Formats: sequence, structure tokens, C-alpha cells
Amino acid sequence: MRPKYQILFVCSLLLLLPLSIIAQSYGLSFNSHDVVQDKRTGLDLSSNKGICLENSFMLQFDFAFAHKSPAHFGYIFRLIDQNNKNIDLIYDERFRENTHFKLIIGEEFSNIAFDIRVDELYKKWFKLQFFFNREKQQLIVTANGKQYIQPIKFKGSCYKLFFGANNLYKEFKVTDVPPMKVKNIEILDKNKRQLYDWKLNELEGTDVGESIEKADGKVINPIWIREQHHDWNLLKEFNTSGASSIAFNKEKEQLYLIGEDSLYTLDIAANALNSIPYLSGKHHLLSGNQSLFENGKLMNFYVDQKLVSTFDFSTAAWDKSYIYPANITNYWHPNKFYFPKDSSLYIIGGYGQYKYKKEVNRYSFNKKEWTVENTTGYFTPRYLAALGVVNSGAYIIGGYGSSSGEQILNPKNIYDMVFFDPQKKSFRKLFELDSNEEEFAFANSLIINEKENTYYALVFPNHKYNSSLQLIRGRLDGSEYTYLGNKIPYEFYDIHSFADLFYCENLEKFVAVTLYRDEKADKTKIKIYTLSSPVEPTILSSEPDLNSFNKSYYRIVLAVIFLIGLIAYLIWKRSRRVKDKIEETGHLSTEVVQDNHKHTEEIKNVEIERQHHTDTKGIHKNSVFLFGDFQLFDKDGNDITKLFTPLIKELFLIVLLYTLRWGRGISSEKLTEILWFDKTVESARNNRSVNIAKLKTILDKLDGCQISKETGYWKIKLSSDVDVDYKEYLQIVGSKKELTKTELNQLTAIVQKGSFLSNLESEWLDQFKSDISNDIIDTYLQYMTKIQINEDPEFIVSLANYIFYFDPVNEEAMTFKCKALAHLGKHSLAKSAFENFNKEYKQIYGEEFHKSFHEILE
Repeated sequence: MRPKYQILFVCSLLLLLPLSIIAQSYGLSFNSHDVVQDKRTGLDLSSNKGICLENSFMLQFDFAFAHKSPAHFGYIFRLIDQNNKNIDLIYDERFRENTHFKLIIGEEFSNIAFDIRVDELYKKWFKLQFFFNREKQQLIVTANGKQYIQPIKFKGSCYKLFFGANNLYKEFKVTDVPPMKVKNIEILDKNKRQLYDWKLNELEGTDVGESIEKADGKVINPIWIREQHHDWNLLKEFNTSGASSIAFNKEKEQLYLIGEDSLYTLDIAANALNSIPYLSGKHHLLSGNQSLFENGKLMNFYVDQKLVSTFDFSTAAWDKSYIYPANITNYWHPNKFYFPKDSSLYIIGGYGQYKYKKEVNRYSFNKKEWTVENTTGYFTPRYLAALGVVNSGAYIIGGYGSSSGEQILNPKNIYDMVFFDPQKKSFRKLFELDSNEEEFAFANSLIINEKENTYYALVFPNHKYNSSLQLIRGRLDGSEYTYLGNKIPYEFYDIHSFADLFYCENLEKFVAVTLYRDEKADKTKIKIYTLSSPVEPTILSSEPDLNSFNKSYYRIVLAVIFLIGLIAYLIWKRSRRVKDKIEETGHLSTEVVQDNHKHTEEIKNVEIERQHHTDTKGIHKNSVFLFGDFQLFDKDGNDITKLFTPLIKELFLIVLLYTLRWGRGISSEKLTEILWFDKTVESARNNRSVNIAKLKTILDKLDGCQISKETGYWKIKLSSDVDVDYKEYLQIVGSKKELTKTELNQLTAIVQKGSFLSNLESEWLDQFKSDISNDIIDTYLQYMTKIQINEDPEFIVSLANYIFYFDPVNEEAMTFKCKALAHLGKHSLAKSAFENFNKEYKQIYGEEFHKSFHEILE
């Protein structure tokens, strides 16, 4: 199962868990005076028939303030009986202290007034209870541990119940709403038995579910709190002059946005942006500068000029200026942190002049000097990594770079977690992430929670411009991680783009910032997003209200339905794979796909024939699949891929490929060079022994698959009972005789599953992947040159499309394809195929293809 489907599978299993695990944050937040009247939030729980209660009853709910607002004033709830008598709870900050909450009956204030500290209302929920005692003709209010009593005459038994704004009910319309949050609204009888229950745990929409009487309510302009814990909110978007950078004041929970002519301060809680023009004149910012707020100081630095400039808020001036203009920096996207134990700023890694950096630059504020630290331990040169600081040092995760530091020598994404100790000047590798999905890099900062032993980071695919940032949570002692929330659109144009992540502890919000540098306009586009914590998992499934989760059968039914749908989707997705590849790589219309239908059916038949280790139910047994994602099935057909840690997987693949490709296997010295190059001889030997023992345990689950060292080389011994697609591939492409059409279909049935070990990138593997691509292309082209176009034009089009999967600008394949389409009378499709090829060619080489359409058809 592919990793993205594993996430869906896990989410279905979560339906079987107690609800407290998956839905900690819920409720309804109300738009208040910070928006116009038409956009304010109103909740109507009356339903069509109203709420009829003959006996004494209690209304209770959880209440809190959502955020700071220009005015804390308005209606919390309004209860209206059948005689149009209203009972209102309002909040008014203008009232004197201890009486901000007021109860109104009709058109007069009652004797009930109470207060809860505003700062407490921002931090936690308070339960408010209103007991309507018909026997004693009293209303008893309980709030913040105190009781208040008001005599009242009850004349009716049916009610309308509104929270916040109300634009629907005659003369009782109101638009004044405090910036509040409400959840767990209940009506109980005098014995505290539930009569109505509105949890307000919805994720979206305007319907409000009631779990007992099905008296569902309606809401206008809702802000669902669960949504705030899943969807990033665009808080602010604006432009600054020059090559701006950012810093975060975690004590005040403010962002500093450093422009060339002004410093911008964004208060996250109030969403208030202020600017401070520089009284010292223009502060020329050099591309690649970064900023940091630590130890009460706002610092802006540029490593190349060995300069740290500090901002004086009292004089609105920077104390140092850069030499301007300057050469392009050698340190794009480094990581930085301030270490209070030696009062120093540390800058680690970066990229520039076609080289990735691993050096540690340090600026001592005490000595006012720069040094390059002599460090121990291995740290791969990189940029686009994330760093989080703790008392003893800094965690650094991921990035993009190469072992040599040279951009031209096999750069790739890096997934290790490393700890840097500034006092020992040492790097220590902790673990490597399980990266089975799309390649990704990191935004600049890690959020570390040492109490929970966890970290949070933003990741993004760094191989495309229209990218997206995604929050992940992982453990500081393990390789697994979880995707959280939804995605943030991110225009990634390498050195022109920058992203960072911060956390507001008091507000319990994550803050993501993206910067995009427009050099022509000499400005930086800044976007700031917030997301409430704790964050919901990325994949959200609909679920019943909170109370109903005590019915286990309901959860099981939901999970079964979800799994059935997932299985059906996977079957459909698999059947579409070949067709999708053809459409994507060949840019063919539906008509050409139909022409290829015959070839596709032949491949399917071959696939059925070659799965001789598959039982009647379609379960693979004793099989190793290396094309597409790495998968391994034991003798009983169980997928045991998950038993392989990243290191054991790489160990197994190295020995297997060296065995199958060259026969003799691999020496211990070569294994050490690839996997344990940073360890001593003895340490490498111990690591090799331990991991080979673990690998043997896993391979025991297969019949006829063993690792051995009988000839002095490590080899994987395979019996005929073990099916390895790479072994079959070698037999086909290694054949010295001309291949038949059937054998070509056998080859296609193997490679159509995906590129070789698509979920693994490693330097030692590059040669294998390159050889496979070349061999496949040569095999297809060799066959195409042996037959005439008119013999089988549809088959030639299919083979050309498979070549494009490995080489999108293969001139020979394009020529064969266009000629075959023209022979079929599909001249417009031939022309379209040529134009698509020309577009790819120009994008890669920066120039037009050297032949015209008519020339290739000659």
C-alpha cells in the first residue's frame, strides 16, 4: 500500500479509538465588532417548533473569549418565551468591575451581575449554568464557582433560543456580539438528565447537530473551532521594500518584518500591523540577509560581510550598515540560533556559488568577533534545513545538499535529524526520517517541545514552483512523523523564496511566514498564516457528535464503510495507472488511448502470466518488487515491507542488487564505504553484524531467500521460489537474441509499475537507475528500428510513450511516434505530439528543437 493510502488507512482506524484522541478542540467562535454587521455570527437553536419545557430545566454551556477585539460588548444568548418575554445574558466592558456579565429580563436589568477576569476568559473555558426553577419561581445562575438568584415569573413553556446575532425574529433582532466562543450547549431536567445536547463539534457548514431530540439548529457566518485547528488562516498579506527578512519575538508574540525603509511589527493576537520608519535613513538589505530576535535584541546579519546590525527601538535606527551593492551571497538559506551560554550567534550551512555548506560561522557578542568553528562529527553540507534550539544546543533536520558539497555531484534531499552541541563543537546524528512520500525540504525553523519529546516543522516539495507547505509532527527520538492540518500554497523559486515557522505559546497558535523576493520590482511579498493548536490530523473524516462515540458499533460501522471505500478506490486507481502514464507522458487524446487498448490488454495478460507466485485471491507470495515502491511479501503473502528500517532496507538492496547485477555480491569493505563511512573500523563492523542479524530474521519469513558470505562477499541467495522483478528484468534486457513482441510486453508489465525504487534516493543507487533507464530505452528503440511503421503503428506509439516516461526529450522516440500517428491518419495528433516535445525540449535546453515537424516526417 502506498504511503498516502496508509494515511487514509490509519485515519479509518482512528474511528475506532476514543474520541478524546482525535477531537480535542471544538466549538463555535463568533465574528464580533471587528467585522460589519452582516458578517457577524448568529446561532439559532429553536428549530421550527421551538423548545417546549413544561417543568423546571437547566441551560448550561461552556464559554470563553475568542480573541482581543475593539469592543467586548453584545448578546451572549437570548431566550424568548411564547409570550415574547426575553431573558438575555450580555457582556459589556463599560460596566464597572465585577459586573461585566449582566442578565436582562424583558427591558430591565435583573439583580444578577457577575464577572470573570478577561485574561482568564482568553485562556480557558468556563461553564455557565442557568436553572429555571418553576416550583420556586426562581432563576439560579452559577458562574465561576458562585451562585446568583433572581425571582422570576414563568408564563410560557415553549422557547426560542439564540446565541450571538439574530436577524430572524421580529423585534428581537440584534447585531451586537462579543468576541466569544461557545460549546457543549445542553438543556437538562431538574434531575440533570439531558433533554437537548448541541456539542458544536462541526468542522464546516451551517447545520448544527443535536444528538437527543434531533432538534438541529442553524448558524450564520460560523467560525468552527475544529476548522481553526485544521485549516491555516491567512492573517496578513502585504509588500515591503527591498530584500526583507523576518524575526519573531516569542515573549510579546510579535513578528518583526525588516524592510529597507521601515520596520513592521505585527501583533499576532490583535492582528495589528504597525510600521516604524527608520530615522537613520535607508537600511540597504542584501539578498540573503537574515534576522533574529533574541536576548531582547533585534539582529539583522549577513555572513559574507561578517556583520551583525542591531536595531535600537528608542532611536528607530540600525547601528551598522552593509557595504552596498555587494556580491551575491555564499550563504542562502542557512540556519541560525542564539546560544546564551556563550552569548554567540551561530549560523550553520547554506548554499552559494554552486556549493552547499557545512561550516559553522559564529559571532561572539562578548568578543565582537567572527570565527569559523572546528567541529567534530559528520554533517552533510546542505541548505533548506530546519533548526530548533534548546538549552543544550540545536536540533537540525533535513535539507538539500550533497556529501561533497558540490552542486554538480549528486545533490539530493536529506532526511537526517542531527544535534549540534555548541560547547563541544560537535554534530551527532540521531536518526533518519522514513521518507516514503514525495521528496521534500524544510522551512527554516523547528518548534521543539522537550516536555513531550516532540518537534513540529513545515515541509514542502522543493522540486516544483507551485509548491505547498505542510505541518508535520515527529518525535525527537524516532523516525516517524505525522502530517497535520491542511496545506499552505507556496511559490518556491529557490533563493527567491523563504519560509519559516514560529509558535505563540500564550495564544497556542502556529505562525507560518512566506517571503517571495521580486527583484525587478525591488520588493518582497510577505504572507502570514496562523493555525490553532492542538492541530487536527491532515485527513479528516466525518464523525458523529461526541456523545454517540460511546456506542462502539457505530464506530465500527464507520470504519468498515471507510475501509470498503478505500479498497474500491485503490482497485480503481491501480486499473487507471497504465492509462494515466500514457496520457501524462505522451500527451495523447482519448482516441490514441483507445488505439493502445489492445497493447494494454496484452500487457495485462503478461502480468497475469508472470505472477506465478500469486494465489487465486491475487495475493503475492515470496515476492520482492523493486520497480515502483519497494515491497516485499513473505511466504504467506503478508506485506512485510514495514519491517525494514531505512538502514536495513538499504543494506538488503545493496547486497541484492550487487548479487543480481554482477553475480559475486559485495565485500565488507565496500558495504562500510557506502553505509558506515563516518564510523571507525570496529564500530562499522559492529553495526554491520547487528544489522545483518536483523536482516536474516526478516528474510527467514521467505522461502528460499538468505544472506550469506560463503565466498568472502556478501550475497543474497535466491531459490526459484522467490520472485524478484529486477531479476526478471535482467533476464529480458540481457538476452542476446532479438526480443519478440511478447517479451517486450513482459518488460513493460514490469516497468509500468513505476521507476526503479522510486521511493529511495542514494548515491550508490544512481548508477543502477541510470543503467536501467538507458537499457529500457535502448531495448524499445532497438525493436522499433527492426520493424516497419506500417507493420504495427499502434504498438510503436505505445513504445514511444514508455520511452518518454524515462526520457521526455528522446528525439528518436518522438520521430517514431509522429510517423506512426501520421501513418494512422492522425496528423493533428502527430503535430500535437511534436509541439509538446518541442515545449519540453525548450524548457530543458533553453532553445528550440533543431528540426521542424515536416523534417522529422521525411
